Amino acid sequence: MSAPRRTGLLCAVAITIAALPAAPVHAAPPPPALHFGACPDSVPAPPAPDRVECASLHVPLDRSHPDGKQLRLAISRVRASGPASERRGVLLVNPGGPGGPGLAYAVTKRAKLPERVRRSYDVIGFDPRGTGHSAPADCGPMGGLFSSPGPDPVPVGRTAEKAYLDGLRGTADDCARGVEYALPYLSTTETARDMDAIRAALDEHRIGFLGVSYGSYLGAAYAARYPHRVGRMVLDSVVGPWGWYDFDLRQTRALVRQRAVFFAWAARSAQRFGLGADAAAVRGAYQRVRDGLARHPVNGFGAAEFDRTVYRALGRTERWASLADGLRGYLRDGTVEPLRPAEPFDSAASRTHEAANRTVKCADGPAPAPSRVLADIRRMRRLDPQPVLTGMEASVCAYWHHRPAHPTPLGSPQAPPVLLIASAHDPVTPVEGARALQRRLPGSRLVTLHDDYSHGVFASRGNSCVDGAAAAYLVDGSVPHTDVHCAGPGLPTP
Repeated sequence: MSAPRRTGLLCAVAITIAALPAAPVHAAPPPPALHFGACPDSVPAPPAPDRVECASLHVPLDRSHPDGKQLRLAISRVRASGPASERRGVLLVNPGGPGGPGLAYAVTKRAKLPERVRRSYDVIGFDPRGTGHSAPADCGPMGGLFSSPGPDPVPVGRTAEKAYLDGLRGTADDCARGVEYALPYLSTTETARDMDAIRAALDEHRIGFLGVSYGSYLGAAYAARYPHRVGRMVLDSVVGPWGWYDFDLRQTRALVRQRAVFFAWAARSAQRFGLGADAAAVRGAYQRVRDGLARHPVNGFGAAEFDRTVYRALGRTERWASLADGLRGYLRDGTVEPLRPAEPFDSAASRTHEAANRTVKCADGPAPAPSRVLADIRRMRRLDPQPVLTGMEASVCAYWHHRPAHPTPLGSPQAPPVLLIASAHDPVTPVEGARALQRRLPGSRLVTLHDDYSHGVFASRGNSCVDGAAAAYLVDGSVPHTDVHCAGPGLPTP
């Protein structure tokens, strides 16, 4: 499918109405309050001559009791590679989640950024509270989430629905026991306040920010609370300004649409994959794989594990061929190894990620009622009898032990113009989320990569139109006079 005709900009970013206020240029940043030194072994070294260094910052768990229990935030930094005359300050980065650590991201993401950005900014990574090396959350068994094989995540019938709700309740109970009194404070709002503490510790008046996926939600929360502290902010693959449960529902519907595209794509290469000559035949092959694994898991790999693999693959088109090959392999000889993730789901890092994910989502706003959760699952099954519900993490909030009354504030008319970036067919963060958040950030511009079906765009898809717009904004402060439309790569060739 080719990108539709647009009357706006297409791969053009030079025309601007105004530039953002220039970031201060100075010979060197003032001595920070942070003491940087060696990093944990989990943080890779950047290519020479660049160097990564790490520090810790203690912040209150509960800021209404600043002298009470403290959390240790892990922070990393790779300094700007250009001369002092090119320096534009610091660029705090977040890779997404909720639940994703970001200490290594200062190295891995920076390596993909345009050279102009690397020369201009000290790139700052950090593990948000509850993740990585920053007081990692621990929810124990999470109601059997890490059982292998796990229960079928798509309940059919009253008995299965009751078991599904029992699993949610068990997860909530396990998190209450494991996270205990910290439950209300592992939230996006508190992480935004931590970001401002990092800004202050670095002695920066304003802070640049690059947030991807959940990082966009975190950036919008920071802009809501500290609009006058926002420097140049890029929000990529934008989470919409809705409650987490409503967002999860939108994502689930988008995954159904994306999977249909995958079926048609695999059918066009019937000789390569051997799954069928049309989309209906490929879907039938897919269903035979899932039904077979649901009835007879292979070495702990059943329906839940299969759905997690599908969820991960649908978000990045470069994973589609591997998914199709995995389906063919199971149908041919019963093997599941090509479908297994490289890292076991029950690894220590995964356990922390899943615990922090639920804790943050449930701390960010009101919860659905259990009756609504079941009604929405039934509605999804009417839309498609075999939906992928893996991303419905906020369903657990129906039984959460701490229920905030109000959603996290996102965006502010007082913030300077922000650059939002989206893939037109991203199923993980559907593009309507970027459009909705843009309305809460007046003067902001949206860069859309058309004819693209993947999650993560800036310094990820290798698109010069997108990367050029973001680099001009970050380095020069150039705000496009209208939204930018970039031509995407289309679906991959098998």
